[in-house]
Amino acid sequence: MKSFFAGKRVLITGACGTVGSELVRQLLEEYQVAELIGIDNNEGELFFLEQRFSKYRNASFALGDVRDRDKLKSRMEKIDIVFHAAAFKHVALCERSPFEAVQTNILGVQNVIHAACESKVGRVIFTSSDKAVNPTNVMGTSKLMGERLMTAANSNLRGGGPIFTSTRFGNVLGSRGSVIPIFREQIRRGGPVTLTDPQMTRFIMSIEQAVRLVIDSALIANGGEVFITKMPVIRIQDLAEVMIRELAPFYGHRPEDICVEIIGYKPGEKLYEELMSHEETRRTWEVERYFVVLPAFTSLYRSIDYDYSGIISRQVQTPYHSGNEEPLNQLQLLHFLRQNNLLDEPPGYPPANAHPQRGDDTGEAYGPREGLKLGRTKA
Repeated sequence: MKSFFAGKRVLITGACGTVGSELVRQLLEEYQVAELIGIDNNEGELFFLEQRFSKYRNASFALGDVRDRDKLKSRMEKIDIVFHAAAFKHVALCERSPFEAVQTNILGVQNVIHAACESKVGRVIFTSSDKAVNPTNVMGTSKLMGERLMTAANSNLRGGGPIFTSTRFGNVLGSRGSVIPIFREQIRRGGPVTLTDPQMTRFIMSIEQAVRLVIDSALIANGGEVFITKMPVIRIQDLAEVMIRELAPFYGHRPEDICVEIIGYKPGEKLYEELMSHEETRRTWEVERYFVVLPAFTSLYRSIDYDYSGIISRQVQTPYHSGNEEPLNQLQLLHFLRQNNLLDEPPGYPPANAHPQRGDDTGEAYGPREGLKLGRTKA
């Protein structure tokens, strides 16, 4: 894997975002890339990102927007691999500003495709979302269109040209705007902790895991497919209860004094999270860490031999969504949170020498101890 990236020139759009900045870190610290260019339209965050990685002489960062095709083309000259992570991702904000979502999440993808073709880039990896499956909101619809644009670009190329592919994954816990920092702040204030529905389930993973699998997909992509990352499932109510039990004492509260309030659904929100639709099961293969959704139509101008190492099955019977999977119990969830440092204090919270009075590992508060499960539930 690391030898694949040795000597490669890589460009990352949305370099200041949660996924983009972790891509920057892993590619610079763990892979021997010859050059890395990060593009973002957030001037303040780009400045801090540049300072963070200033010791890497092969890294450069530039202001730019995926709405500007000429800027993209100039930055993609002699680039081997593009990771396209720039997007508007907050569901409610996209609902209120759909035209802005279209400009960035759809036309921005088309600009990346055009610039990559004109610059003869080798591979383009688009980071998609679970919300692209049977979308009920603007953000999900725009992400689905991004996937379809990538597949169509791969199909319509004549002769040589970039390999276009997409990766689709669920919630990255701890990312900006995700539920963990929201719950943490509500617990710090003494509650209430707000839930939309007690039965709501979600796929989860850490940012390190998500980005590692995005990088892996760049190596194994054949073109036009969508890689779906296998992920564990949680109930959001379990997450709220675990965080209250673990963090309330840190902020000087008794866990039993912090209530959970049901506030109802937000616009476009789903009860469960879908990573694969029923229609997609007919053309999906299962491999060790992914499901691979093959294109609905074959390439018009080039023959592609779809093959992957570690194929488990070329037939998938049921859609991959969080309502079909067994969720982690609260002890498993606690282990996941601790293992990925998701209960640690973010910088700037006093007192610096304090630690949450976490529950013990006897399992009394959480149920019997079991190992962390990843992937589908076996019958």
